[in-house]
Amino acid sequence: MSGEIKEECGIVGIYGNENCSELVFLGLYALQHRGQESAGISSADGEKISCYKKFGLVKDVFKDPKTFDKLQGHMAIGHNRYSTTGSAESDANIQPITVNYKMGTLSVAHNGNLTNAETLKQEMENDGHIFQSSSDTEVIPHLAARSSADTVEGMFEEAVSQLEGAFSVVALSEDKMMVARDKSGFKPLALGKLDNTYVVASETCAFDIMGAEYVREIEPGELLVFSKDGIKSKKYAEAKVSHCVFEYIYFSRPDSIIFGQSCDKVRRGLGMKLAQEYPVDADIVVAVPDSSNTIALGYAKESKIPFEIGILRNHYVGRTFIQPHQNIRDLKVKIKFNPIKGVLKGKSIVLVDDSVVRGTTIKKIVAMLKEAEVKEIHLRIGSPAVRNPCFYGMDFPSPQELIANNMNTEEIRKYLGVTSMGYLTLDGLMDVVKTPDNYCHGCFSGVDPLGNENTSRKKDILEK
Repeated sequence: MSGEIKEECGIVGIYGNENCSELVFLGLYALQHRGQESAGISSADGEKISCYKKFGLVKDVFKDPKTFDKLQGHMAIGHNRYSTTGSAESDANIQPITVNYKMGTLSVAHNGNLTNAETLKQEMENDGHIFQSSSDTEVIPHLAARSSADTVEGMFEEAVSQLEGAFSVVALSEDKMMVARDKSGFKPLALGKLDNTYVVASETCAFDIMGAEYVREIEPGELLVFSKDGIKSKKYAEAKVSHCVFEYIYFSRPDSIIFGQSCDKVRRGLGMKLAQEYPVDADIVVAVPDSSNTIALGYAKESKIPFEIGILRNHYVGRTFIQPHQNIRDLKVKIKFNPIKGVLKGKSIVLVDDSVVRGTTIKKIVAMLKEAEVKEIHLRIGSPAVRNPCFYGMDFPSPQELIANNMNTEEIRKYLGVTSMGYLTLDGLMDVVKTPDNYCHGCFSGVDPLGNENTSRKKDILEK
């Protein structure tokens, strides 16, 4: 994608290793693509919880090796943040969020959006709870703190049982690590093992960097408790599986196993299906880097049109790039992407992108390609048209800003100035994934898999 939807968050948990905080750091480093605003780690040694978190990239937040001396213990959790709710500028919103309660201390990190967070928060504020942040994550430890259960895992279970929406959660008490996934499994969450160490993470690429082996997905509606007594698994809610299909299209790294499938294999399949649905005579296939690369490879393989690197991406352009004046802001796409004129000049190209949201970035890329004297541009999109905001965690624009909600494909083609254009069909997308009934595709179809027509979170998003 050409930078129009922001990533989610990444979470990591380690149990049973004296170097747990360093391992969490490695996992967060691998998950940097899921959140680039802030990072944090909490560790526990059986008696106390320590936490360190700041704004910035993982490598910058934990650049001082002495930081890990303050994060001692045999278990730790970590979080990369991209905010979908809560101000990005407030220190209080950086995760993990740690609170003191009647049984000690609880530290929590989560990926996703809680559709009933505002309702729960209002109820607790009416009962005297004081919240320090505007993040929906803080609702979780407050729910645990008010529980009548007599064990920390019981309190945690009671808390997550009240949550609605999309979430994967890792939590620490002084002597336990707890993990839970929402009953629909919207967000990916996997279990791995490194010798006698248990690892959980949003994506399996975090396992690879620390040398851990993928064991399985944590099931929708499953709660795991790691302690000196071993690992306990419990289903706290009946599953109604509805994975976010956009994880395959954009969010996840291609080297991860997501929802039990290789993300790379799925993306190549999307490209192959796209070539079947929208064939064209062209000289080369070119991807909008980087998330579209494997989709473009699939298109090239199926169409037998050579794949060429025709656009280079500058990987050193971050979210904090300063844009003081309009003329500088207009250069942002050129700073991030640059066409290779020797590859493109005089060629008829298939330009592959994974999705089009507002359409502003791809329009500028098309203009750059024309400056490079491309003969024809056949735009192929490796997902259906995005016509609806996401109600369960992705930071989509409002319906008014979604180009496919305001124009049909031919109108979009003319607006972008391309020779031809084709979106992957929803049927084509569902043909590529296993168990197609187990996916949420509401951003394309408008169908809410949970049927929550009147949640406050939906109302908030639609009114933005």
